Amino acid sequence: MTPTERRTSGALASIYALRMLGLFLVLPVFVLQAHTYPGGDDPFLVGLAMGIYGLTQALLQVPFGMASDRLGRKPVIQAGLALFVVGSLIAAWAPSMVWLVIGRALQGSGAISAAVTALLADLTRDEVRTKSMALVGISIALMFALSLVLAPLLVPLIGLAGLFALTAVLAAIGMAVVAWVVPPEPPVQHAQNRGGLREVLADVELLRVDLGVFVLHAVQIAMWMSVPALLQEAGLASAEQWKVYLPAVLASLLIMGGLLFRLERMGYFKQVYLGSIALIVLAQLGFWLNLQTPSLWAVGALLCVYFIGFNTQEASQPSLVSRLAEPRQRGAALGVYNTLMSLGIFAGGSLGGLVIKTWGSTGIFFVSAGLMLLWMALAWPMKSAFRR
Repeated sequence: MTPTERRTSGALASIYALRMLGLFLVLPVFVLQAHTYPGGDDPFLVGLAMGIYGLTQALLQVPFGMASDRLGRKPVIQAGLALFVVGSLIAAWAPSMVWLVIGRALQGSGAISAAVTALLADLTRDEVRTKSMALVGISIALMFALSLVLAPLLVPLIGLAGLFALTAVLAAIGMAVVAWVVPPEPPVQHAQNRGGLREVLADVELLRVDLGVFVLHAVQIAMWMSVPALLQEAGLASAEQWKVYLPAVLASLLIMGGLLFRLERMGYFKQVYLGSIALIVLAQLGFWLNLQTPSLWAVGALLCVYFIGFNTQEASQPSLVSRLAEPRQRGAALGVYNTLMSLGIFAGGSLGGLVIKTWGSTGIFFVSAGLMLLWMALAWPMKSAFRR
């Protein structure tokens, strides 16, 4: 990487990290703290407060991405972070569950993922883009692991309201990083930015990647409805489960970092891409085999295998989208991509709840493996992106 590419990758990864840490800190403790609010005894309102963030994200990713194609990446990113700050402050102040829902909806309306990823693609070359995207993916994985450790420690000190206030501070720091650390973006070519969304939706290769991110995140959410219980059956209490998650995430990142970039430089990007899908399939089948007599070491090893596949895809997929889309369409293309990601999260929760109610954990892991195999079959014919 050139110095500018390193600076860009580090700065934009830090923006993702600050924003995602704020979000992840809330997730492990939200349901446990919801009962302290008026209306917190209503499961519908609690579920709505949890899920509405993903819904507003899904609705606004494409508009924000297209706006970044026309208005520039940085102004759109700053506007999205400002909305996130306002939503976080409302959630911190919220006197009832209804106001908490409003705050969460505003948090989600700052749908900047497409604009941030598009800016990263604008400022990096094709040959180092996967590495740059991987830094973003690594930052997200590390923030998830860190939140599992920090959230239970912070809640007794500052409460859920304090966590939301902290998310506002982290997002404000992100705004400062955009203003003073991220390098200048290329000039906007207004005249060339028409019809981008229609072209993106008609591109079969892009749609294959979009389907992939939908399946990836649907499976992620669905399997997490069974994995914590599997760890409990293996003898690990929920408060101690981060001791498995954190080593699994860190080991997967070390393995991915040592293999992915080297194999890509050697021309094996397609094999890595398809192989990471296969690893997630193997992990699902391994979880199923451990259902009867779960072993803590086996579940930990399977989680490492899963995270290798998941984190490789998190790095590879945005890079593929940026390669397939023309520069003038990147915001729109990444907007569609991030919309499908958010819809996958929503579908994973809904599908996972239905499957586990009907067939239990056995069904979760079989359905997840089946979805991954379907994705592999659709991804196998891809050629154009892998040649670049």
